[in-house]
Amino acid sequence: MNFASDNTAGVAPEILDALVRANEGFVLGYGNDDLTKGVERRIGEIFERDVAVFLVPTGTAANALALAHVSPPWGAVFAHNEAHIVTDECGAPEFFGNGLKLIGLPGVGCKVAADTFAAALEPYRGHAPHQVIPSALSISQVSEAGTIYRPDEIAALAAIAHARGMKLHMDGARLANALVRLNASPAEATWKAGVDVLSFGATKGGAMAAEAVVFFDRALAAQMGERRKRAGHLVSKHRFIAAQFDAYLRDDCWLRLARHANAMADRLALGLEKAGLAPVWPVEANLVFAILPKAVEERLRAAGARYYVRVSDCLPPGVAIGPGDVLVRLVTSFATRETEIDRLAGIAAKA
Repeated sequence: MNFASDNTAGVAPEILDALVRANEGFVLGYGNDDLTKGVERRIGEIFERDVAVFLVPTGTAANALALAHVSPPWGAVFAHNEAHIVTDECGAPEFFGNGLKLIGLPGVGCKVAADTFAAALEPYRGHAPHQVIPSALSISQVSEAGTIYRPDEIAALAAIAHARGMKLHMDGARLANALVRLNASPAEATWKAGVDVLSFGATKGGAMAAEAVVFFDRALAAQMGERRKRAGHLVSKHRFIAAQFDAYLRDDCWLRLARHANAMADRLALGLEKAGLAPVWPVEANLVFAILPKAVEERLRAAGARYYVRVSDCLPPGVAIGPGDVLVRLVTSFATRETEIDRLAGIAAKA
């Protein structure tokens, strides 16, 4: 019963098979191979746009390099105060951005609202050169609370950012999970809504180590190749990252894997609700958050369940964690089985 994260799962069989096939023969390195070029074209087809694509092995690299590329060292990048780039990347955006400043914003369900963002920008006027310059807004799709930004919400944020000359970055580590829930096209959920640069994740979706920085305006990507190389994230045997994306995107495998993960989360949420432990936030992707009595939490741990206990300041109005309770995060994946979910829900429901 491992619900710690979708990155605790193994590699999807389709992707593992692709890695074995890519191991045959000799191929040019550093992205100069046909497989990489084909993946770059395929990503453009998926997003219905001529894009610039840079493959990297980790999500932290994708986020940090993307933000460093759209923000000067004296720039400010706004994000939810519980966003992955703020809490879980060890200062990588600031490091690769040569000192750019991350500014956290509040928001229920780990989402930044348009009015909150607009209000946060107001103090950053008329005090040059003494202030940092607002340069980008980063949003997580799916958010750290498992909630999803709708295209109209993204468009509202993008309009505010663009009016101030800022860029909109999307951390799309779980983009596939959002897309299948929204029933929206990749284009509708990204650049058509105003996203300028996307960290397109495959690792959490079933890959071994494969992420992509996607610029929806090629001009914005100028010298990104040099930035990736200088940062140490241009992999010499590049074909093995490309092979993962090739299999991930082929025949909509990425969406099929995400649908399974989401369906397992729905089943888990229903099981917990029947046990009187309704999820804290709406289950919109493959993350389920629940407040458990410590006795239930101890029972689950003793039975071998694995998950993370969380602390959050963005709970819904009227929801609080009591002294005898804990907030837990349960994450499903392409590899989650119904039997695991039913067992966990059954243990949680015991008197």
